Amino acid sequence: MQRIFRPRSNLADKIVIAKPKSFEERSGLGQICVVKLGIKFPAVVVTFDNATERAYTRWPDRLYVIDRDGRVVYKSRPGPFGFQPQGVAETLQRLIPEKH
Repeated sequence: MQRIFRPRSNLADKIVIAKPKSFEERSGLGQICVVKLGIKFPAVVVTFDNATERAYTRWPDRLYVIDRDGRVVYKSRPGPFGFQPQGVAETLQRLIPEKH
């Protein structure tokens, strides 16, 4: 039996996603999400060992900004409803100096 990921918030939008069985399937789902959600910043797909997920904060999803030294300098509230894109933008503006 295939596991289905279907949070309640997706029911209204009729979004049903089968649990990926390979990294290629997981990556493909990530690409679909980037396109359909209009994500304009780099997105990454974690490997099946979920090492990145464990290192930062497991479920639920969060938005992070990581500086050049590898430090977490912004961490959103749990998503998707806790996502605050303005917080990401403000953090990035502080980290990346404007070119004049």
